Amino acid sequence: MQTPKELLLELLKPDGQPDRALVQYEAFSCFFGEPISAYLRGNRKLGETVKDRWGTTIAWEEGSAGAMPVTTDELKVLKDITHWRDYVKAPDLSHLADEDWETARIVGRKAAGDDRLFTVFMGTGIFEQCHFLMGFEDTLTALYEHPQEMHELIDYILQYRLQYVTMLLDKLKPDALLSHDDWGTKNALFMKPEMWREFFKEPYRKFYGEVRKRGVIAVHHADSYLVPIVDDMAEIGIQVWQGTLPENDIPALQEHLNGRMVLMGGVGAAIDRVDATEEEIRAYVRATCEANCPGGYYIPCITYGLPKSVYPHVEPIISDEIRAYNESLHIRRFVRPMTPRRVAAVNGGAFFGAAQEESTDLLSDLSAALYKGQKKKVLTLTEQAVNAGITPAVILSDGLMDGMNKIGSDFSAGKVFVPEMLMAARCMAAATEYLKPFMVAGGSETIGRACLGTVQGDMHDIGKNLVRIMMEGAGIEVLDLGTDVSAETFVQTAIDKKCDIIALSSLLTTSMNNMRDVVTLAEECGIRDRVKIMIGGAPTSQEFCDEIGADLWTEDAGAAAREAVRLIKEKG
Repeated sequence: MQTPKELLLELLKPDGQPDRALVQYEAFSCFFGEPISAYLRGNRKLGETVKDRWGTTIAWEEGSAGAMPVTTDELKVLKDITHWRDYVKAPDLSHLADEDWETARIVGRKAAGDDRLFTVFMGTGIFEQCHFLMGFEDTLTALYEHPQEMHELIDYILQYRLQYVTMLLDKLKPDALLSHDDWGTKNALFMKPEMWREFFKEPYRKFYGEVRKRGVIAVHHADSYLVPIVDDMAEIGIQVWQGTLPENDIPALQEHLNGRMVLMGGVGAAIDRVDATEEEIRAYVRATCEANCPGGYYIPCITYGLPKSVYPHVEPIISDEIRAYNESLHIRRFVRPMTPRRVAAVNGGAFFGAAQEESTDLLSDLSAALYKGQKKKVLTLTEQAVNAGITPAVILSDGLMDGMNKIGSDFSAGKVFVPEMLMAARCMAAATEYLKPFMVAGGSETIGRACLGTVQGDMHDIGKNLVRIMMEGAGIEVLDLGTDVSAETFVQTAIDKKCDIIALSSLLTTSMNNMRDVVTLAEECGIRDRVKIMIGGAPTSQEFCDEIGADLWTEDAGAAAREAVRLIKEKG
């Protein structure tokens, strides 16, 4: 019987013959006790807020699964990308060269033994480091607005990471490196594929080139939808993609890649819940193994970036069911045909889709300019529309909101990505600000009001911010309550501000049940007949929405805005 290490090495061969499926991380002995990790992350503690070596504020809230950056306008390190050198100073690692690396190497190698791969970890990848410094929204829009400065900043971060990885590999001489950088949500890339290739592909080719030339196995974690760039990932040297979400259509990717990269994941957060039963977990894992293992080049594993589940009772059952699968007969090959969207994505994805026909109509031009994120043109056309005697309400509905609706629909369809949405939203904000004096005079107003936030125990705000942007673009006044928001704050705000909607976001399975508390409290306070409750976020689903008694679940920000408008209009 092959050892876990031998199994992994067989998976990496084009014609390898592993004799069973690996059980999650069993081939990797992950080691964190080296000098750089201690220097960079040693001050992170549960319940405390600290500064990291780059100056980023890091908060690890009680009840949260891990530490999160805090990048408000007041706290973010990089306040002006055009002068990034004045703000950004990479940690000096040179003094760590004289630390006791030999002891760390001996300890790590001994823990791995002969049967597993001695594996070192590098967190905070290039893209992640950018938004740790300046915030997620500013990072993505800067790729459009300040490309030269972003290329310079990315290269600066790359040089730091090259120093980091060279020291790590040369001092410890590990078998494998696990590096972390998320490039998308569970349904889409954060940016169009062409933009990822322009800014991040070559830096990562250099990074993984340093790893591979030392004979070290390159493992990249990204629990994201990355179908449009899987060929690029294999090309730049990634050998194992850890975090492959089931939304990536794993059997189709196995057929497409044909052994060029091992996929590690498939067990999503859907069963990592406090109330998940053993029967439910086993059924989920067995179905995952039966769908993916016969296609080869695959490791069934929870999709998180480290060998753990959030709830301690879940992971042992996952591992045990994979072992049970290995004991059963599974000599067959399963290949599921790719859906049209997956085929398009593997072939490179799409941005704007079919070319939009230019229109001579002023409002159509305004809609198209907003869709394309052309802020100056949007402001010019808005002014022209006002001077032409078009009412602010019509400018909003037939021009600006029409463009926002189109980009929201295309975002849901996977045709545009987060940066394009952010650019359009900034156009919308600028045009609305220009129209405010005219709207007051003409009596124009928003169609309704919503309070929005990430529920208690969760500091994630990317999804929440996208929903806010799309709702505001759809004409809804949004009261953004931020992150880690209590049920009492949601409900009291809805009462005090006469909100039509309470919108709840969650990324963590540990926090999603706090949505139930909001629904319960709203019922106790007697406002459920007039306030609709919407939920969203990676671990949520229509089934969970029905279970807790909320009114609506949506899969993405574009759908959330459209459905919010519908709910408000139905309410009358």
